[in-house]
Amino acid sequence: MSQSSPKTFWWGVATSAYQIEGAVREDGRGESIWDRFCRVPGAVERGDSGDVACDHYHRYAEDIALMAELDVNAYRFSIAWPRIFPEGRGREEPRGIAFYDRLVDALLEQGIQPFVTLYHWDLPQALEDEGGWRNRHIVDDFARYVDRVSRALGDRVKYWTTHNEPWCIATLGYSNGIHAPGVRDPAAALAAAHHLLLSHGRAVPILRANVPGAKVGIVLNQLWVIPASARAEDAEAARALDGDFNRWYLDPLFRRAYPEDRVAAYRRDGRLPAGPLPFVHAGDFEEISRPIDFLGVNYYTCARVAAGDAPGEIRSLPPEGEPTEMGWEVYPQGLYETLMRITRDYAPTSMLVTENGASYGDGPDENRRVKDQRRIDYLASHIDACERAKRDGAPLDGYFVWSLLDNFEWQCGYRQRFGIVWVDWSTLQRIPKDSAFWYRDRIRRGLGRD
Repeated sequence: MSQSSPKTFWWGVATSAYQIEGAVREDGRGESIWDRFCRVPGAVERGDSGDVACDHYHRYAEDIALMAELDVNAYRFSIAWPRIFPEGRGREEPRGIAFYDRLVDALLEQGIQPFVTLYHWDLPQALEDEGGWRNRHIVDDFARYVDRVSRALGDRVKYWTTHNEPWCIATLGYSNGIHAPGVRDPAAALAAAHHLLLSHGRAVPILRANVPGAKVGIVLNQLWVIPASARAEDAEAARALDGDFNRWYLDPLFRRAYPEDRVAAYRRDGRLPAGPLPFVHAGDFEEISRPIDFLGVNYYTCARVAAGDAPGEIRSLPPEGEPTEMGWEVYPQGLYETLMRITRDYAPTSMLVTENGASYGDGPDENRRVKDQRRIDYLASHIDACERAKRDGAPLDGYFVWSLLDNFEWQCGYRQRFGIVWVDWSTLQRIPKDSAFWYRDRIRRGLGRD
């Protein structure tokens, strides 16, 4: 997209509330599932938590000044549900709304468009005590929360995302338990996934009613899956993982159904009973598939897989080349293929790459410069993939780096660093890395220009 086009291309950075805000016991904020999970021995590396994180709650003005220096025109951040309703429903905390009022106003003063994510994993613990996303009643709780936040901020915020990465919420939180709330129940995870999608659909008309000219979407993490060989068994293993990770969320949003091949597989392995899906009620798919204005795509890596020895088993292969410090393969072609596949198979009206980035631990040298060339190479190759996809017909309207700041990286604690700004965990001082300056210069060139 050239700069002469009348349509804005969004160049942004992204964060989430629990990963950067800190101040978990200030101004009436309630307990979240991550506050509780971080206190489970062994759940998070080194016993880390988001209690302080980057202290963005107190330092947001400093962080917005950094964004302004980078020439980003968009900032994707999330609202902490426990700051608004400390028990998930009922009593409202006005100081929570007041913080996001200040944040939004400060962004707009710098000419930065706020992109709000309503749920990025920090469910109020009180709701989890009732079953969390496994409980269908949470759809109504989410709707009330969305209504309150959008009425408070909708006069200034036009871009709204309902959920970030429902696959992670359901699978990592309720199936294998490595994320909060730490539940290990694959059948319950399918119910959680459905209620996440249903609550998204329930929220769409609320946002449109409360926000004149609202742009509403959802963010899905996508994994480009590569079979180990041309063997039919390996191709089937790749299709199965694609179904679990990608199609289980794309299909109901755009096709009003779950993929039949995965429904059959889950019945075979006992996750689903025979007959109608127990968590699906009449009208659910019509609600889930309400039209959206954009689809957010989070992409980091690919997966190479082969068929295992047992029926239905999927065997993961090691990454090719030098992986990131998360152990993830660097595969920018997968981002191109993902954007083109979604364009071809689901035809969204607009897409945003809402997260893309890499963990590398490069720190300041004696001159306090952070030379993170590997991250620059990663970002350059993936932005090039976006440019190719847009040129080839993908309706791509934005790109957001994950992340602005080094932050609390969930079960990995503070060991992994995704930021283009270094954070000194002893002082919380911010130091822009070389990648931050590179990104600023790349933004100034725009898409479609050398």
